[in-house]
Parts: sequence; structure tokens; C-alpha cells
Amino acid sequence: MLLRLSARSIRRCTSCSFPSSSSSASSLPFRLGPASSFCTVPSMAANHPKDEAYLSAVIPKRIKLFEQIQANQLEKLKSLPHDPIKITSLKEGVKGDVKEGKKWETTPMDIAGQIAKGLANSALIAEVNGELWDMSRPLEGDCKLELFKFDSDKGRDTLWHSSAHILGQALEQEYGCQLCIGPCTTRGEGFYYDAFYGDLGLNDAHFANIEAGAAKAAKEAQPFERIVVTKDQALEMFSDNNFKVELINELSADKTITVYRCGPLVDLCRGPHIPNTSFVKAFKCLRASSAYWRASRERESLQRVYGISYPDQKQLKKYLQFLEEAKKYDHRLLGQKQELFFCHPLSPGSWFFLPLGTRVYNKLMEFIKEQYWKRGYTEVITPNMYNMNLWETSGHAANYKENMFTFDIEKQEFGLKPMNCPGHCLMFQHRVRSYRELPIRMADFGVLHRNEASGALSGLTRVRRFQQDDAHIFCTEDQVTDEVKAVLEFIDYAYKVFGFTYELKLSTRPEKYLGDLETWNKAETNLEVALEAFGKKWVKNEGDGAFYGPKIDITVSDAMNRKFQCATLQLDFQLPDRFKLEYSAEDEAKRQRPVMIHRAVLGSVERMFAILLEHYKGKWPFWLSPRQAIVCPISKKSEEYAKEVQKRIHEAGYYVDADITDRKIDKKVREAQLAQYNYILVVGESEAATGQVSVRIRDSAAHSVKNIDDLLEEFKAKTAEYQ
Repeated sequence: MLLRLSARSIRRCTSCSFPSSSSSASSLPFRLGPASSFCTVPSMAANHPKDEAYLSAVIPKRIKLFEQIQANQLEKLKSLPHDPIKITSLKEGVKGDVKEGKKWETTPMDIAGQIAKGLANSALIAEVNGELWDMSRPLEGDCKLELFKFDSDKGRDTLWHSSAHILGQALEQEYGCQLCIGPCTTRGEGFYYDAFYGDLGLNDAHFANIEAGAAKAAKEAQPFERIVVTKDQALEMFSDNNFKVELINELSADKTITVYRCGPLVDLCRGPHIPNTSFVKAFKCLRASSAYWRASRERESLQRVYGISYPDQKQLKKYLQFLEEAKKYDHRLLGQKQELFFCHPLSPGSWFFLPLGTRVYNKLMEFIKEQYWKRGYTEVITPNMYNMNLWETSGHAANYKENMFTFDIEKQEFGLKPMNCPGHCLMFQHRVRSYRELPIRMADFGVLHRNEASGALSGLTRVRRFQQDDAHIFCTEDQVTDEVKAVLEFIDYAYKVFGFTYELKLSTRPEKYLGDLETWNKAETNLEVALEAFGKKWVKNEGDGAFYGPKIDITVSDAMNRKFQCATLQLDFQLPDRFKLEYSAEDEAKRQRPVMIHRAVLGSVERMFAILLEHYKGKWPFWLSPRQAIVCPISKKSEEYAKEVQKRIHEAGYYVDADITDRKIDKKVREAQLAQYNYILVVGESEAATGQVSVRIRDSAAHSVKNIDDLLEEFKAKTAEYQ
């Protein structure tokens, strides 16, 4: 797929808020400007402060500066005209009542109290004209207002983002550490905070103190207060934290910075936040790990603490029970138990798939390849390594090189491919293309390598060597809507087969983007039309598109209601331009640029393998199972017949074994059930005489007698129906 800035290369700085430019409005309190998408700056050496000095001098200094700036901004706010405004309340996007308020005075919290009793005590975040907004932040004019509780994605993510600040406060107070960044996790399960502790190594033994600090903060109901500061003010406020100074110094002089406070914690943050810390009534540290500042091995070594929080203890207890249950089905444990795959220290991040695991891997690819044949895709094979000139053209050399494996050949630099799209551009480019050929749908299962940090490797879900069901569609602008709709239908079909539910989000133009506004608007409109034609519910995710084009994010939920992002669908106008791709229009004298659609259904085959293994809890459906059937003879007298049955099933194209041991039949059947064979076929002298088998299903004590032809028809039907 196209350039995707990983956690190791350029991390989205979710704890920073940097409006695009200074203005009279942005100099006022409570004004949230658009956030800077990424933070990258040169290296520096961090000095770890002594605990007592940090707590007794640094934090009070920050608080004093915060209060001074806040007082000045509140005074300025009072002088503004508080004209009447109309607030239209929304619920799930549907228009509701119209309330009256005053500009620079009325807050979403005020409106919540007017709408329903108790809503002000449960609403965590507001959305004002499509922009997320603190509940205590005054409204600035006529607007549409929607409120969100914890049961919504926006409410949940806000609680967890705010909980990261509570975690940061506890860490800073307990250890005098230098805080770095603290966002929600990318999988949407809690939050973390990175910090520099010097020589201290955090572990589970520290969690009780951290949780006690978080509980203290929640009990105090500390409000989340917000100010906007200049670059100079921010540098003064965070002069004792070199990590924060690094983030600030990368900004141009006309940028402003958003700062939040809760209790003793003053932190750079783009927000928004929950009203106060008391909304976090259940808090738990989950684990600690090491990390690198800026995700670079060359930078400072940090400690990362992961946490989870809820608005009540009951939900936390339920989540912790879920974690215990999920541990039983960790794909790494199941993979070892079922002899599917393993990893060796001589090749970290690159997994060995054993014969049984290879069966599943191949079945997944065959499933996609069968759909390719039906849906008009053409499979291609492209090289694994390219001269770095290719990656300079594509932009990966400038933005992604540290994630690539590079090496020299005859004094020229080459790199293993981390994605297929530049190679597909070369394939499109190698001869003159006509509009009559479009759309061209190139599919590629080529091996990809990404130089992930060793600390980031995690089973099959974060690897260095992998394959994707990667495809790129080259089409005209007029074909975009139909092609996108077709991809969505492909994804819907595949996820129904796997038993997934999913959500759709349209991620629109970010603050920093390439290309012209007109092209972006047209692209977003095309995606909206395609989504409407597709007919499934979707939401707009403002400003979260890739810098090269808008995208549709597809989040799947498995049997344990965990969320994953596997499929992807992105529009790209930049690579066709970088590679100067052209096709001849109807007027052959004219040349036009194609639009490029990046799409994957499975995503990484390795990652999908892991997700499915846990989704099915190790009980593979028949069509995907590496152990579809086993023949168990009752005694030696029926062993030859068992081998005949095995041979016939094998020749029909199914995975079948035979247990030719001298153990009792009850033990054979029990072990076959534990090994997750879908069908256990018991044969004795009577079955041998009649040409039948006694059929037991994996999870059932019942059994039936069938002849081989009928059994094979059943296998055929289950395979065809993906059961």
C-alpha cells in the first residue's frame, strides 16, 4: 500500500495541539484550532530532573504561568459582546430542539442541563459544527451541537485521552519524570503515557502507587482547564522538559499552542477533554514497556505505561474478566499448541509457518484469489528490491527510509520493498495506456519487509516480513465512485464470510495536505457518493485523511468484540503525479492522469491469520481448517479400511489424517477433539463391511453413520459455502 507513516517513523502527536496560525480568535481562551498532524524535530539530550526539585520548583512555576495567562484571557473574554445565539441540538446527526444562549458565555454543559436532567452529569464531550469541543468551553456563535457519552466512540476516546493526563499526573507526582506524549492507543483499548525516568525501570510493582495517584486526582474532581499560548510562553512554561521544548521549537513563530491543566498537571495538548477528573471512576494500569523518543533507536530510552479506565467499576471488572478470557486464546499460544507457526531469534519478526499453518495461510490467499477472478483483478508479480531512486521518486526515501531495509550493491543503494504501490506505478508506466484499458486492477501478494523496532514486534500482528492482499486500481476520475463501491462490496462479502461486523469512517482532508483544494473536494464527494450507494451506515472523520488523499477506514469487530483495522481504501493523486503516469484520452492527442486507489481486504495476511485464530478461538471453520478430518480405526482389523478412507478423502482435496495407533478408541476421539479436527471418522469392522464411516462432529457427542460419497458431498457443500 502507499506510504503509511508508522509509529517508528513519524508518530501522530496526540498530546499536542497546534493551531495553523495566530488570529484574534485563537488568542482567546477556549479556542481550539486545528491540530498539527505530525511532530518531527532534531535530536537532543534530555536531562532527568531530581524528584524533589521537579516537584517543588518546576510544577509550581508552570501552574503560576498557566494561571497568569488564564486570568488575562478570561479578562479579555469578559470584554467581548455576549450577543444572543441559537444552538440546534442534534442526536445521532438528527436535528432536535433549538436552544438560546449567549456568545462567549453559554457552554455545551449549560445546554446539556436544559435538554435533559442528568445529561450534564453524563455527557463527556460535545461536537460543535463538526468540531470536538470541551463541555466547559463557551460557544462562539450560532451552531449545531451534539453531545456524546461514554457509549460512543467520541465519548470513550475522550475519557481515555483525559485518563492519559491523569496517568501523567500520577507519574509526574510519584517519580518526577519528564512526560513525553500520552494518547489513546491505536487499537482503541485504553491509553498510555511515555516518560523519561533516567535509570528507573517501571514494572508491575509500581502500579499500586500509580493507581493511588490516579484515584486521588479523580476524587478531587479536578477540572480540565484550557488556554492558548504563544510559542515564547510555551517555551517558558516547559523550559524544564526538553521533550516538550523539542515539540515547541519545531513550530514557526506565528503558531500558537494549546495547553491544558488538571490539578498539578500542566501539559501540551490539543484536547478536548472531559469536564473534570471525577468522571473517571475506575482506573487500572495494565502493563509497562520500553519505548524510544520519536520511536527512533538513536534517541532517548523511555518507559511507557498502559492503562484503561471507565466511568464505573462494573465496566472495568467486566473488561478485566475479558482480558483474562482473551489470554486463553492468544494467537501465539494457540499457534504453538496447534503447531501452526513459530518465530526464531535468528530472524526476529519473520515467522516460520509450519505445514498446518501454511494450509491456513494458503487458504486465505486462495479465497482472495478466487474473488479476484470474479471481480476483474489481474494478479502481477513485482521485484522485492529496488534501487533507492525509485523510493526517492515515490517519496518513501524522504519519509519512510528508517522503516526500510537498505543495502549497497556495486556502490548503489537498494531497498527491500515495504509496499507494492511504486512497483505497480512502474508497471502501469512501462507502455502507453489508453482510456479503454481503465480501470486496471493490479493485485500483488509480494513479500514486504518493514524495519520495525524490536520492542514493537508482537506475534503475527506486528512483524518485519509479511504479505498483503495488496491491490491498486488505476482509473479515471469518473470511475472512482463505481470502483470504490465495488471495493466496499468486496470487503463486505469477505467479512461476512469470516463472521465480522464492521464500521465505516470517511476520513477527510487533514490540515497539511498535498494537491489542490478542488481535487480534494471532488475526491471526498466521490467517496461520499460511493458510501451512500453502498447503503451501509458511515460517519465522517474530519481531518483524519492521509496527506495524499481521503480514505475510508474500515474497523472490524471480532467474536470478542475487539476492534481491528485490517481493510483499507485510499484515494491517491500524488503517486500518479510523482511518476507522471498518463493515459491517452478519447482525443488521442491528449494525455490525462489516472487516479490511484489503494485497497486491501485482509490487510497483512499474517495479521489476519492471528485475528481469525483468536476470533474462532482456535476452532477453525471446515473450509479454513488445517485439520478437516481424521480417521480413527477401532482396532487393527479396520486399519486397512481406515487408510482407504483417508486416501479417498485426500484425493478429493481435503486435509485428512489417520490415527493408526494401538490406543483405545475413546482416547483417539478425545485427542482428535482437543486437536480441533472438524470431523472425527470412526471405522470398525461393520463400517468396513458396508463402506461407511461413523461421523462425529468436533463439538458434539452425537454421531451418525454415512457412506463416503455422502460425506464428500457434505465436505463440498461446506467448502463452497465457507462454513
